[in-house]
Amino acid sequence: MKRLKHFFFVLSLMLAIGAQAQDVDEIINGYFENTGGYDTWADLKGMKISAKVNQGGVEFPVEIVQMADGRQYTKITIQGQAIKQNVFDGETSWNTNFQTMKPEKADDEATANIKLDANDFPESLFEYKKKGYTVELMGKETMEGAETYKVKLTKEPKTVDGQKVEDIVYYYFDAEAFIPLAQETEAKSGPAKGMISLVTMSDYQEVDGLYFPFAMTQGVKGGQSQPIMIEAIELNPDVAESEFAFPSAGSDGE
Repeated sequence: MKRLKHFFFVLSLMLAIGAQAQDVDEIINGYFENTGGYDTWADLKGMKISAKVNQGGVEFPVEIVQMADGRQYTKITIQGQAIKQNVFDGETSWNTNFQTMKPEKADDEATANIKLDANDFPESLFEYKKKGYTVELMGKETMEGAETYKVKLTKEPKTVDGQKVEDIVYYYFDAEAFIPLAQETEAKSGPAKGMISLVTMSDYQEVDGLYFPFAMTQGVKGGQSQPIMIEAIELNPDVAESEFAFPSAGSDGE
């Protein structure tokens, strides 16, 4: 009799886990289908985002390029001078030092971590199972006045100061439209270590068959945030290789 009870307990537990997996996949599938469809997302080879960021009352333009093969850069223009950050050409990662205004290669640890993210285009949740990621439905929460589903995405661990640390992102999906309204991540290094980064997303607009948020904020949960206004998004842009390459000695930026 005890064995029979144990069997039914295990069976009910498996069914509950299966039901949750089905529910969370329904949310994720709804997200990609409602924003253009899986096939359209799969055909995407890159994107260039032109935005303006307001910081301390000062507004400056930002250009973000992400390619399907992992190449990327962020270009910030301050007082007419372009500064590149988070640049990755497929092998080398580098940034501009704000004090010297010179390009500097990232260390091996930072480069290894950015290589892990190279398969996250166009979104970490896209075909997450093929990447070996796991998802979990955490329940419902109210976010920005809207009812949302909270979904936990666990990616491969990253290395910080020689130690493996979890890489987890929490998504908040609108309970009706299944589109992301916010993301939370915990900073694992730097001055903000231990703080929760919060990004909110709204004003979804269509671009060549896909839908993207054109209004965003980025900051610390429970603290200050800065607005990010998307002005234009170009899909499958033609970007020169030199935009990603670490500047050689004697070139502009050296």
